Amino acid sequence: MPFPEFDRSKLKLLPLCERTHDMDITEVMHLLDPPEPVDDPHLDTLAERIVAARRDGGQFIWMMGAHVIKRGLSRFVVDLIRCGLITHVGMNGACPIHDYEMSLVGATTESVARYIQEGQFGLWEETGNLNEAAKEACRDGIGLGEAVGRMIVYQQCPFIEQSILAAAYDMQIPATVHVGIGYDIIHEHPNCDGAALGEASYRDFLIFAHSVSQLEGGVFCNFGSAVMGPEVYLKALAMARNVAHQEGRQIRDFTSANFDLLQIGDAHTEPGKHDPAYYYRPLKTILVRTVADGGESFYFRLDHGVSIPNLYRRLMERWCT
Repeated sequence: MPFPEFDRSKLKLLPLCERTHDMDITEVMHLLDPPEPVDDPHLDTLAERIVAARRDGGQFIWMMGAHVIKRGLSRFVVDLIRCGLITHVGMNGACPIHDYEMSLVGATTESVARYIQEGQFGLWEETGNLNEAAKEACRDGIGLGEAVGRMIVYQQCPFIEQSILAAAYDMQIPATVHVGIGYDIIHEHPNCDGAALGEASYRDFLIFAHSVSQLEGGVFCNFGSAVMGPEVYLKALAMARNVAHQEGRQIRDFTSANFDLLQIGDAHTEPGKHDPAYYYRPLKTILVRTVADGGESFYFRLDHGVSIPNLYRRLMERWCT
C-alpha cells in the first residue's frame, strides 16, 4: 500500500524581499583586499603545480562546499575561471542556491534558528527558480550547473559579476552540481521535480567523471566539503581508472589538496578505525587512498577567508608572468 505523502500545495512561499538576510554583497571580498599572510611553502608548491598543469593543458578541478560563497570568496573563484586556471568547478547542492540568490538580490543565507520556528525556512519564491532550471536542463540535455549558469546569464541578474556559475557558463567550462535529495531548501518547494533534479545532477556526475578521467598530471582541490566532495570524487576516479586500465593508461601522477578546519594529525597516513579521524572522508579519500600509487597530497588547515585569497595571489603571480 502507498504511504501518505506531504501535501506541498499547502505550503506558503514568501518573496525574498521579505527575508532577513545574514549576508549581502558588501561582505563579498574584493580581489585586492589584503589577506592575512600565510607562510606555508606547501601552498607555494601547490600553486606551482597548478600553473604547471595548466601550461601543459592539464586539469585544475575545484570542488567546493557552499561556505566558500558564504565567506564572501566568490570573486576569487570567478577570476580563476575567467583567467583560464580553473577547468572544472564541482559544487554541492547548496552552492547554486547561494550563488543564484546573491546574483539576483545581492544577498543570501537566512537564520535557520529564526525561520525554522516560523515554519518559513527555505520557502522563498525566487529561489524556487532553480527547480525550473533543473527541468530545463532535462529538456535541453545539459547538466544542472550549466542550466543554472545559463539562467543567471539570461536573466541578466543585477549582481552577476560575482556568480561562479555564470562565469563558468560564459567561459564554457563545466560547473557541476552534485545534489542529495532532501538536502537543500529548493527540495521543499511545490515545483520541485525529483526526477528532473536526479537526471540533471546525474548528468553532472558523468561530466565530472570525464574531467577526472583527464586528471593525470593535473590538480584536484577540495574546499570544505567533508562528504560530497570526497565521495563524488572517489566514485568518479574509480570509473575513470577502470576505463584507463583497460586502455593501458594510468591516472596516478597528480596532486590533490584538501582545505578545511579540522585538526587531523598526520595527513598522509590512514588512521585506525578506533580513531574518529578515520571517519573524516577527505583524509582517507583525498589525502591518502587515491594518491597512494604515485600522487601527492596536501592538507591546509585554514579558514577559507585566509586560504583562498592566499592561493589566489600565489597563482596569479605565477600565471601572469
